[in-house]
Amino acid sequence: MNRRPLFRRVFPSPSLSVMVTGFWVLMSDSFTLGQILLGMVLGVVVPLFAARLDREFARIGTLRPLPKLVCVTLWDILVSNIRVAIQVLGPERRIHPGFIWLPLDIANIHGIAALTSMITLTPGTVSAALSDDRRYLLVHVLHLEDPDALIKEIKRRYEAPLMEIFP
Repeated sequence: MNRRPLFRRVFPSPSLSVMVTGFWVLMSDSFTLGQILLGMVLGVVVPLFAARLDREFARIGTLRPLPKLVCVTLWDILVSNIRVAIQVLGPERRIHPGFIWLPLDIANIHGIAALTSMITLTPGTVSAALSDDRRYLLVHVLHLEDPDALIKEIKRRYEAPLMEIFP
């Protein structure tokens, strides 16, 4: 009797099951047997539904750009926090919010998801929408001076390395 296929059918993503269970226990108000059991049930059920929803699997290219990309993102988050604090504490008339449509060269949905996450994690920018054809990303910027320069910077700092990671 082969137990592996049954295990994979019940637990399509064991790591996701563990994470869902762990987050449930951490987010619950009390650390009781009932909460742990409920977290375990969610840890079984959520990945089953997630496996049916996600039909596009992540293809990984090279991870070589990943360390630099992480450092660039952390640096941008730090610098943007300072920049946004100065803007918010300064005169309101000096803030010029706006939207830009960022044309995407990356086609991998997982790469697009990583890009939208990095943009949103950086204070002062928020990914607002993805076009139906996945070719444009709408980004809200707290202070927009030069849209073309911002597009070039996002493409160079984030999208280009992500295209190597997610071909």
